[in-house]
Amino acid sequence: MRGNDRRSILLTNGDRGHFLSKLSESVRLYDIRLYLFCQMTNHVHLVLETPQGNLSRFMHRLQTAYTVYFNRKHRRSGHLLQGRFGSTLVDEDEYILKLSRYVHLNPVFVKANEKKPDRERVQILRQYVWSSYSSYIGRSSRLDYVDYEPILALMGRPKKTQPASYRRFVEAGIRDIDAAFVESKHRSRFCIGSDQSHDRARQMYEELIQSHGRKEDISFRRGASYHSIDEVLTAVLDILAVRREAIAHRCRNSMTRPVVAYALCHYAGCTQRSAAEAMGLRSGAAVSLQLKKLNEQLESDRELRSIMAKVRRRLA
Repeated sequence: MRGNDRRSILLTNGDRGHFLSKLSESVRLYDIRLYLFCQMTNHVHLVLETPQGNLSRFMHRLQTAYTVYFNRKHRRSGHLLQGRFGSTLVDEDEYILKLSRYVHLNPVFVKANEKKPDRERVQILRQYVWSSYSSYIGRSSRLDYVDYEPILALMGRPKKTQPASYRRFVEAGIRDIDAAFVESKHRSRFCIGSDQSHDRARQMYEELIQSHGRKEDISFRRGASYHSIDEVLTAVLDILAVRREAIAHRCRNSMTRPVVAYALCHYAGCTQRSAAEAMGLRSGAAVSLQLKKLNEQLESDRELRSIMAKVRRRLA
């Protein structure tokens, strides 16, 4: 859930504590399995399961209760949150484990912290009290409305070593961004998972729409709408002021391939394998390397950040 127009929705520790109180109430009321959460200034991540299929009712209750509190507390009126919460199906253990890391790492990737030394960022992460991370790794008491076992069980045996193993897994992500996971997360609104999982989720959605005789939800249509490969290539090459042949030309310091790889995956809906075919590369692994190179370079390269902003404005 996110603030309307990306405005702040958690201004004080009192706000954060009240939100967690309402979250706890709603989890119990709707029989939700909450696996983890992370509160940021203008948005909140929740990773959860709904055995009763009642996600909309749960979120409506949570958002309404918090909005009423916030407007009274801060003497305001009107919409606080974006009209519709975002939700994505997560498939397979590998992806939910990586998603948990992505969510828990949010505090160290904000602008104020992203350029700090890794050691300092680790301490910021461990001391951040407004997510479930500290209770996952044993630095604070476990919360009775969070179900820790499914995620920790993925760290293997023995059980007593799971919190430490999870801590190492998450904190390794501070140094090495999982570009392949980030790509899969942004590729579709239907599913975070393998290509097969994405196709299966899309098929299930279409079958449900047909069986109920309803039109496709416009939010899904918008989320799954992509440019053609040619449109993406034309736009990116124009921004970079290079010819298409530059994609095939291997140059150590060139950012053409990384930017093209990102744009194809993000705005053309390509898998890494299909992006490789469009770029004339040998395999999806080559695209994964280009995405990793892009993420590493973005932190220190102001010109590259400017290029990526232009790509987003052109294609988003």
